[in-house]
Amino acid sequence: MKKLSAGILVYRKTDGQVEVLLAHLGGPIWAKRDEGGWSIFKGEPEENEELFDAAKREFKEETAHEAPDDGYINLGEYKREKDSKTIHAWAVEADFDPSTFKCNTFKMEWPPKSGKIQEFPENDRAEWFALAAAMPKMHRGQQIFIERLTEKLGLSKIEPEEPNQQQLL
Repeated sequence: MKKLSAGILVYRKTDGQVEVLLAHLGGPIWAKRDEGGWSIFKGEPEENEELFDAAKREFKEETAHEAPDDGYINLGEYKREKDSKTIHAWAVEADFDPSTFKCNTFKMEWPPKSGKIQEFPENDRAEWFALAAAMPKMHRGQQIFIERLTEKLGLSKIEPEEPNQQQLL
């Protein structure tokens, strides 16, 4: 069976800068990982569900908010090499207060081989990032959607952020 996922990349313009809203992956495996641990709001479509409808449903499940009604930009698809999953994404301009974020949960055995089942949020928080700051934060393979958004908005190529002096100490 073909592995599919569909998601939404929310962006906003603040003080002439574009920022994207990302979700930090939940659960104990991602708890202490920041770089590479952030994602667009996405998930797998249900049987016979259209991909765009799945993306909007997943947004609601992962934020507790309805996805915007219109204004979407199709960012296309990306096929991951490691597992051949194809991710389809759309971008939409909207504002969102991360403090109102609430996500659905999943259950897993934790610690491994303990026989103990625990429940964790699928994503544990949401945050706005400038485009250059978002790139290293994102889960591998999803950066392509930031690059495509940048292109569709007519922005210049994203340059990685320079570390500030505090980060160098």
